[in-house]
Amino acid sequence: MILSNDADFYKDQGYLLVKGVFNQQEVEEMRMGVDNIIKRAVLANKDHNATWDGDYLPKEKLKKLVLKGFHNVHYHDHVFLKALTHPNMKAVLKQLIGPNVQLHHSKMLVKPPENGAAFPMHQDYPYFPHEKHTMLAASIHLDESNEENGCLSVVPESHKQGVLPHIGSHYLNQKEYPLSLGTPCPAEPGDVLFFNYLTIHGSGVNRSSRTRRNLLFQYRDASDFPTNNEHFDWGMGLMVSGENPHFERVTPKYKIV
Repeated sequence: MILSNDADFYKDQGYLLVKGVFNQQEVEEMRMGVDNIIKRAVLANKDHNATWDGDYLPKEKLKKLVLKGFHNVHYHDHVFLKALTHPNMKAVLKQLIGPNVQLHHSKMLVKPPENGAAFPMHQDYPYFPHEKHTMLAASIHLDESNEENGCLSVVPESHKQGVLPHIGSHYLNQKEYPLSLGTPCPAEPGDVLFFNYLTIHGSGVNRSSRTRRNLLFQYRDASDFPTNNEHFDWGMGLMVSGENPHFERVTPKYKIV
């Protein structure tokens, strides 16, 4: 699926865009899955605006923005379980992470037309810190994505800076790390952008007349353990590739009450 020099690029730059991981039929199935989750959320009175709060935009602009975001999508529709274990995904993950790959969590992010919310520059590390920093995000594009409709931007080699201080554990100081600092990563349906959880990234407002639907799967090496219990998800530890070499640590520590 990717060449050895692609894996080297990821390790050096902190990100890698892989074209055509999913075909158009698979993309359409995932689009339907996303749209149906939103419909069921409305019927269950669980629909909400997941836009980040903060001072990265003026309040009058921020309150107009909308983001549809739900976690653990593979519990809502089997199409997402197939996607996160897709042979093409595994082929890439084994080269970027290693033979033993686990899922940490899954989610969907939908930016509606004209007012789809922005994400200020940040690292994912503060949400789920791990010992060895193998954690990466795989952003699956279900629609054409460009700067007009709020595509992702990354700061190449920024993962080499290590952990940076965040405002309220959410985002970086936007005066030091404006979105313009990043390299835009436009993509087509079926493309996947992989980036390390230390890589600085963000995205702008969807100002177009088109929806921008993305899935986000977070993966890690099976021997990379969390340093605290933040961001707990029931899907943590699902083996996507290989085996778990730690027999006594196959599930996260939790209590069912």
